[in-house]
Amino acid sequence: MKRILALAVLASTFLAATSCNAQDKSKRPSPPAKVSQKIASGATISVDYSQPSLKGRTIGKDVEPMKGQAWRMGANEATVFETDKDVTINGQALPAGKYSVFGIAGDTDFTVIFNKAWKVWGTEYEANKAQDVLKVAVKPTTASASQEKLTYTIDPSGKVSLLWGNQVISFDVK
Repeated sequence: MKRILALAVLASTFLAATSCNAQDKSKRPSPPAKVSQKIASGATISVDYSQPSLKGRTIGKDVEPMKGQAWRMGANEATVFETDKDVTINGQALPAGKYSVFGIAGDTDFTVIFNKAWKVWGTEYEANKAQDVLKVAVKPTTASASQEKLTYTIDPSGKVSLLWGNQVISFDVK
């Protein structure tokens, strides 16, 4: 009887430890990150994402974004953009709410897509593209220094930038 009880306790402890580690997203190779900012228009915006690292890989060759293919603009679950007020993105209206953010790299431009299906795994864009709310074309720029980990910044003026490798993908929120 003691042996059965000891095995039950050991099994329970193992399962509890395994469950805790499986839910600890900070231990992932691409850990979670979030940036929030109250911008000049009075809206509070945030980007909730996961940070992949380049690890010697080349953007567009070994790692996303690949030209012409939808990308989750982060890793793991879809990157989520949230605004507590109606805003404009590069002059186009976006209602208050939560959105997944995807991007498609072109030859010289980059399309940023805001989609209503925000609680999805990041690679599920094709299944949800009918829920696109807004597509904005932006011109990527080149950073002066390479960024190993994908990072988002939000300036108080409302400029949102994704920095990764030597790429900078920005859009203005007002």
